[in-house]
Formats: sequence, structure tokens, C-alpha cells
Amino acid sequence: MRHLNLGMRHADTGAVVRCLSTGGSVISAQPVQKFGNNPVDVRDTDHYTEEYVPSFVEKWDSLIDWDRRSESEGTFFIDMLRERGVKKVLDVATGTGFHSVRLLEAGFETVSADGSGEMLAQAFANGLKHGDHILRVVQADWRWLNRDAHGEYDAIVCLGNSFTHLFSERDRRKALAEFYAMLKHDGILVLDQRNYDAILDRGYSSKHVYYYCGEDVAVEPEYVDEGLVRMRYSFPDESVYHLNMFPLRKDYTRRLMQEVGFQRIETYGDFQHTYRTERPDFFIHVAEKEYIAADEQTGPAAPATGDGEYAGAVGTARDYYNSSDADAFYWHVWGGEDIHIGIYDRPDEPIAEASRRTVARMAGKLDLTESSVVLDLGSGFGGSARYLAETYGCRVVALNLSEVENERHRALNAERGLTEAIEVLDGSFERIPLPDNSVDVVWSQDAFLHSGNRARPLEEAARVLRPGGHLIFTDPMAADGCPAETLRPILDRIHLETMGSPGFYRHELARLGFTAVGGGFQEHREQLITHYARVLEETRRQEADGLTEHVSADYLTHMKKGLSNWVDGGTNRHVTWGIFHFTR
Repeated sequence: MRHLNLGMRHADTGAVVRCLSTGGSVISAQPVQKFGNNPVDVRDTDHYTEEYVPSFVEKWDSLIDWDRRSESEGTFFIDMLRERGVKKVLDVATGTGFHSVRLLEAGFETVSADGSGEMLAQAFANGLKHGDHILRVVQADWRWLNRDAHGEYDAIVCLGNSFTHLFSERDRRKALAEFYAMLKHDGILVLDQRNYDAILDRGYSSKHVYYYCGEDVAVEPEYVDEGLVRMRYSFPDESVYHLNMFPLRKDYTRRLMQEVGFQRIETYGDFQHTYRTERPDFFIHVAEKEYIAADEQTGPAAPATGDGEYAGAVGTARDYYNSSDADAFYWHVWGGEDIHIGIYDRPDEPIAEASRRTVARMAGKLDLTESSVVLDLGSGFGGSARYLAETYGCRVVALNLSEVENERHRALNAERGLTEAIEVLDGSFERIPLPDNSVDVVWSQDAFLHSGNRARPLEEAARVLRPGGHLIFTDPMAADGCPAETLRPILDRIHLETMGSPGFYRHELARLGFTAVGGGFQEHREQLITHYARVLEETRRQEADGLTEHVSADYLTHMKKGLSNWVDGGTNRHVTWGIFHFTR
């Protein structure tokens, strides 16, 4: 790949544009797209250079429609970069220059890179056309970006669904690692993609509002499978072009970013953060490089404002519960407001009724009053918090790691007039953002399971409890003495290496100075079996009634397997569940 330093002098532009547009030593123009005898077999990262032939590139701007795209996108990217203090940007998927030009107009120092010389030629011409900007362009392959481009950047933007040109996971990891390396220590990567989850699971649809806004161009997938989406672009002159792209699933993309090293990742749908009940056409991931060291994450009252604290198992749980699939599944199937194991009077009882009975049974063990302060760890959608506030008049602080669940929680509180009674905090129970001796009750339901260090939330509970305060919680656990290998199907499903057990919790609570109330632990293993069986039954029933409109088929397949594993584990006495009650 060749580095093209175009400089900043108008006198240079004519020669540069001629060189880029006529081929020369920089570009090998391909007059016709070539996919061979079987186009759906073309699944190679390097093939994109042959797909962006000159005649297709010439039509690209009519596909985008710069004016309509500017209107639909607004100032989303500009505002986001300014809020983070960004000054220097590397646009690694320049295309015909839409975002590079907008970034330059907004005052950002911008370098424009692309793997297609044809695209760069058009981008350079567009820079002159739209505001007399002279783009600094680099023809570069992302997998060797540090070789072809130079310097450190506050932000790298990879837009226009471009990352889906990479067909192997090795290439994707390599490209992300190159992006990471070129960012400053606190830099950000902004990467977008089509909503391939929806295309794969439910078929193609488009609002035709974002990204490809041209009204006289027809865009649709011609072929779709888990390894290829072949897009067809039809223009008014009856010309037709294709692009072969890899259908990246949203959560897979987020996971790759995390594994490369990005610590905080926010995902937007069609420029909105609260898109969970919608079906966006595009996802936008904003990944932050900033490293938060372990010693910076400690401290009893440190605010839970960054994602750096969501490490290991807790980080995995957060990503899971933030996913649109999990959010929809737990709301529609698991029980609505209460997303924990229920206590059933009969096997066919509605899940929501049994789940609420668990809340009432636990609350009945406490002497709550209007002056009580309850801390709910892993509060989910807030069903327990609302029950406690409405039934006893107490104040509840609800700490939960899923911002998506917390949004729904706050909205439901507002509907019920409980905003003042319940404070919803984004954060981890491994680092509770409250001072010592500040609450009367620590309450948790089926949440400690997700900690990679389950002693830590117990230590935090001991710290924030006032003398004489109560700790009451439930958790799905391994049975005492159960060999770890028998739990492997369950552990693999929930991405954990171990589980707690009744003996583990008793030992840790005794170490921390807690005293058992009424024996300390009431085991209800049979309720675990009944609950997971009911959820599995309800999943199958709703699936037959169109649940895949809300939850992907792939998610449901894995969920049904996971639920079956829990039922088998309970039946074989490998796992158990119950209510712990201790005082300090």
C-alpha cells in the first residue's frame, strides 16, 4: 500500500487528482465487477478492491445522497467527538469523503484513509467540491494500518458499514488491534454496522432514512446466510452492482472490541441510545481505549460511572443484560418486572405470580418501616424495589449493572409515582457507590452468581450495612460437594468458571461477622427446577406465537438449551437455590 501525502497547497491538487483518477502506479482500475462463476462463494477480505470499480464509485454519491444523509445523521458524530475533547481524527473508511468533509468543516484535524484508490480519488474531488477542502489521504489496508498511516489520534472512525468487508475473524482482530494501537491512551473508536441480526433472523427491511439515502437507488440483499450477505445496488440507468459482506452480529462485534482491549463500549441504534424496542437499520459502537487500572477501581465510595469496573464475569454479565435479545426475553418471557426464580404453589402457575411470591416471602422476613433504607443489588427491572417501596413505604437504592434495564426501571418508577422513593444507580455490586454504614438492608435476588469473585459483593454488603442490619438474598448455586465438571454445561452457557454453594456462602458470611437468622439458609431446590421448566415451557409457547419478532432465533436456541441444563442440574441435585438471611 502507498502513503499518499497530498499536502495542503492548491497548486498540487490538479496533478494529484489526475494521478488518482487515471490509475497510474497507484490504482489498478477494474472496469467490471468480477465475482466468478459462483458469486456467493466469494468470501475473501481482499476482494473488496475489485468490487469498487470506477463506474460503481462514480455512482456512490447518488447512493448516499449527501444532503439527505446530513439531515438524517444531524450532528451526532460531531457532538460526540467534541464532548470527548477530540481534535485529531483518522477516518479509516473514507469512501467518497462524506464524513471526512464533515469533520473538516467542524474543525477537526482529519486524515482520510481507505483501501480503495478509486474511492480516495472521488473523496479528494468531493473535498474540493464541498467547501474547497484538500483532503490528506492515505491508501491503506487496516490490517497493516500502522505501516501505511502514521501518528496517534484522539479518535478513529470506521463508518459506512465498512468493517463488514473483513471476512475472517483473524482479519477483524488484526484490524481492531491496529486501530487500538493508533489511538492515544484515552482515544475512542467509532465503528458502525448494519443490523445484520435483524437481516439474519427476520429478513431484510429498511426505513431508508439513514446512511444510504438516495431515492433513485434500490438496495437489497440478494443472498443471505450466516457467512455472507450479498447486497445488490440497482440504479436508474439499469446498471447493477454488488458487494459481498460478512454479516456481523452486534454482540459479536462488541465482544471482539473488548477482547482487543477496549474497556467501555456504548452501542447506539440509528443514532439513538434507547433503541431496544425498535429495529434499527444500523448500529454504532463507541469504544473507549482509556485504561482504568485495578488500583483506581478500589475505594469504598468511588462513583460507579465508568465501564472499567465491569471486568471479567461482571463485564460479561453487563454486556449480556444490555443486549436487546436479553432485554426483550426477560421482559416478555421471564416474568416482566421480576426476573428471578419464583416460588410456585403449583407447577403451571404464571411465572410473574410465582416470582412476586419470592419477593413477598423475603420481605416478610424483615421488619421494614418507612424509615428503612434498602439497597437492592442487581435490581433488574425494579419489581422488588417497587414492591418494597409501595408496600412498606421504605426508601430503596437500586444498584444494577445493565443501563438498559435501568432505563426501563426508571420509566416504570415514574409511571407509578415512585421516582422519589427509589434511586436507580448504574454500577457493580463489587464496588458499591455508597458510604460505610449507610443502609438497613442489603437485598439481592439471583445476582451474585454473575460475580467472578463472590466474596467481594458480600464484603461490600458488610461495609455498607449499619450495625444490626440485615442481608437477605437468593442465588442459583452448585450443590455442596458437587464436582465442578458436572456443572460444565451450565457454566459454559453463562460464561463462568465456578459457582457459589450454600457452604461457600455460609463460610464467607461467618468470616465477615454475620449471624444466621432462622438457620440462615432455606433451601428450595425444587423451586429452581419448576421455575426453569416453566420458563422453558413459556419460551416454546411464545416462540410458536411469534416471539422471534422480539428475540433472535439464535438467542432462543441457546436459551432453551441453557434452561434445559438448569432443569437437568436441579433434577440431578447438582445445583440448588434458596433464601439466605443473615444479620450483622
